Amino acid sequence: MKRVLLKLSGEALAGDKKTGFDEPTVLKVAEQVKQLSDAGIEIGIVIGGGNFWRGRSSENIDRTKADQIGMLATVMNCIYVSEIFRSVGMMTQVLTPFECGSFTKLFSKDRANKYFSRGIVTFFAGGTGHPYFSTDTATVLRAIEIEADVILLAKSIDGVYDSDPKTNPNARKYDEISIQEVIDKRLGVVDLAASILCMENKMPLLVFGLNEENSIVNTVNGVFSGTKVTV
Repeated sequence: MKRVLLKLSGEALAGDKKTGFDEPTVLKVAEQVKQLSDAGIEIGIVIGGGNFWRGRSSENIDRTKADQIGMLATVMNCIYVSEIFRSVGMMTQVLTPFECGSFTKLFSKDRANKYFSRGIVTFFAGGTGHPYFSTDTATVLRAIEIEADVILLAKSIDGVYDSDPKTNPNARKYDEISIQEVIDKRLGVVDLAASILCMENKMPLLVFGLNEENSIVNTVNGVFSGTKVTV
């Protein structure tokens, strides 16, 4: 792998607290990403906003406004995680699809490629910049745009199951599954729009548990116990 896009769940970064940030968890991620960056792998990162806000957090708010709050939650997450990454010795930049003053830079493929060529870990914050699109869709969109080899989907569960393992103790985990099957069975690995983007653009996913020991480095190095989603 030369270039990867890592999607981090906001909830996973919150650890057992379920909200905000759990710094030891984020430091573990930073140390793993530094190993990959030091090995010459170019890394883009998208972070969800679920540790602060989900689109369904309030029924009293217009959907467009709720999604805008969610986009800002991802910007906060990326700025925070970016700073933790810097504290362990990485160079980072945060790109957004809309202006955030001097907080971030405006996204373009050329700018992202320039950062990658300099060994800079690049965060893609703010989703797609539009309501009604999730960070799943933003993840796949950015992965396609930057021509990543694969999407690394680091979640709070360790792969793709045929039903929710939190509610069904007999849920069966897939070692490998096609994106078409994910769509047909509505397995919710990523949302439907993101799944179709993956299928049409042949973008594979590796789904694994963020909280497993050294899981990001192991996944990139082929020591993988999650689910491979093929295209």
